[in-house]
Amino acid sequence: MYEDLKGKTALITGSGKKTGMGYGIAEKLASSGTNVIISDLGKQAGKDDPVKIGSIDEMETIAAELGKTYGVKAIAVPMDVVDNASIGAAVEAIKKNFDHVDILCNNAGASFGVPNTVMSYDEAAWLRTVDVNLFSVFRVSRALVPLMFGKPASIINTASRAGKVPPIFNSAYAVAKAGVIMLTKTMAKELGAANIRVNAICPGQIMTDLERWRFGLEAQVFNTTVEEREKEMCTTIPLGYIGEIRDAGALAAFLASEESRYITGQALNLDGGQCMEL
Repeated sequence: MYEDLKGKTALITGSGKKTGMGYGIAEKLASSGTNVIISDLGKQAGKDDPVKIGSIDEMETIAAELGKTYGVKAIAVPMDVVDNASIGAAVEAIKKNFDHVDILCNNAGASFGVPNTVMSYDEAAWLRTVDVNLFSVFRVSRALVPLMFGKPASIINTASRAGKVPPIFNSAYAVAKAGVIMLTKTMAKELGAANIRVNAICPGQIMTDLERWRFGLEAQVFNTTVEEREKEMCTTIPLGYIGEIRDAGALAAFLASEESRYITGQALNLDGGQCMEL
């Protein structure tokens, strides 16, 4: 529990389903006394969407449960992070409930058109992947930062180990996450004078529905089972196991708290020791 997080307000994008890191972050912050804004697309997944999307009903259920369990104010605000009009509408909804945002977690992300090599990747899917994972961080931050001025604040961007160590057959996601890391550093330099710290989390293998989907794809490609792919992945992790969404929540809460007051512009690995070089 971080006492300084009590009474603060956090917006977490991509937090509208209990199987994702966004929920793990939202729950940890709420348990620390932080008011939370649950944000997701608020609709059913389309045929081209790789994993389930947080529906408005699920978002509202999550907000109600977190509010009741932890005694905080929790609301659900739909937001399409690739649509400036949707982001603007979300900001107006937030203003009706809170006059200040202390913590912004740019967590929304997805991957489209995989598995494919760079040479065979569909251009529309490549661009959509970069849009959702990288350009969204720019859009949402630009819209939310005006609500963060005046007090010490923290922005936490979800990047990825893939932004540091290139995977195969998933170039758009890797490029986008590498961009998130550099955008994090640039924002940290630009916002430091306003006492807004900006850091990135770089997860490796965290057991989410997106991770399960990935194991399923790899099982097809390598003609094996999901269980075998997971077991093989664990051999690449020094700690020997897949992380959980609560691990992302714990790191995000630390980065949002005063305990990390002198940390900004960093991309912290959350991968059980997979990436030790950077």
